[in-house]
Amino acid sequence: MNANFVDTNVVIYCISDDQEKRGKALALLTTRPVLSAQVLNETAHTMKRKLRFEPAEISAVLLRLIQECHVVPITADTTLSALNIAERYKFSIYDSLIIAAALDADCTTLYSEDMQHRQVIENQLTIVNPFLVDR
Repeated sequence: MNANFVDTNVVIYCISDDQEKRGKALALLTTRPVLSAQVLNETAHTMKRKLRFEPAEISAVLLRLIQECHVVPITADTTLSALNIAERYKFSIYDSLIIAAALDADCTTLYSEDMQHRQVIENQLTIVNPFLVDR
């Protein structure tokens, strides 16, 4: 399995008008990363509520993600792990669910714009903001 996991914000940038971020996000998706069912749901929600996409357009994006990425479920065990992560690292429950799913899938990198760049979780998962330019 791919050792890279992408958060919802990376997926959303694939349909963004921000050409620089869009290019980076699309490049990440070509690596066939892991994402969770939560990422699919959050993507659909953002596309509908914030970006005003039509249901057919949302379905097309989700189907493409399902075909081109490895989608992992959110299980009861994932939720319990997320509660522990939220407590230990002080993340929101939703960010903790993303992290728990990435850990469950044995990922080593979580690409996200919304969490602390280069933070290491459980000595396994490094959070990387793909939109920062490292110096």
